[in-house]
Amino acid sequence: MSQIDQWIASTAIDGLLHWVDQVAASEKFNTSIATIEGHALQQGILPARYQRNRNLLTCEDQYRLFCSHVVVVGCGGLGGHVIEGLVRLGVGQLTIIDPDIFEEHNLNRQTFCTMSTLGKSKAKITAERAVDINPAVTVTPHVLAFASDNGTMLLSGADIVVDALDNIIVRLELSAVCRELSVPLVHGAIGGWSGQVTSQLPNDNSLETLYAGKEHHTGIENKMGNPSFTPALVAALQVTETTKILLNLGEALSSRVLTIDLLDMEFVEIQI
Repeated sequence: MSQIDQWIASTAIDGLLHWVDQVAASEKFNTSIATIEGHALQQGILPARYQRNRNLLTCEDQYRLFCSHVVVVGCGGLGGHVIEGLVRLGVGQLTIIDPDIFEEHNLNRQTFCTMSTLGKSKAKITAERAVDINPAVTVTPHVLAFASDNGTMLLSGADIVVDALDNIIVRLELSAVCRELSVPLVHGAIGGWSGQVTSQLPNDNSLETLYAGKEHHTGIENKMGNPSFTPALVAALQVTETTKILLNLGEALSSRVLTIDLLDMEFVEIQI
């Protein structure tokens, strides 16, 4: 057992390593918070921030999340909520992609858009906020638009990709790159009171089937707008699907799409 492991084992209380001790270990051994978290989880000791997870996720599950790499394409209405959910869950490595800045019309729904972040890069601000929430997470922001010609580079090393885009053509490009790399893709879309979620596993063509004949449509979000609650709900479902796939739990929404009508509170599952 290493000195770090011995120190963590002697400091943990009831199987939990508290934040003040995680910081102390980082300073004592001159290493990162992430390194300390990894050592703790490998011993079956849970960083105390995750203690409300432990009745549904094992310490092994938490370590698997810590070792996972998720790419989120889009840091807006859906993406911001997705990223915050993954960070609080304890996913260890995030790559986030968005070319845009926060604008005033984002204030009604985008979780990292505030008066002080207007005019600033969505990807950079989101990365800063994510690390402030959970310093054990490594977040790499890319301030550029996803496209077919840079997709392989941007998705390199991903265990799973989350689609938080608002453009059908780019979604289909993302789907194609994920299929080429054999990486699962969790899709979400929103517009007004409505939303949808599906999970495209490697070798599936769910998004192509879902958007057949609609490739050049602008998307209903441009016509119907988006309130605060629709992206929050759909993003939560995307985080749930991502967790299930990473941990091989439950049944993913593969080859089926969950459609959501919040005005009439109807949730309908359709085979695709």
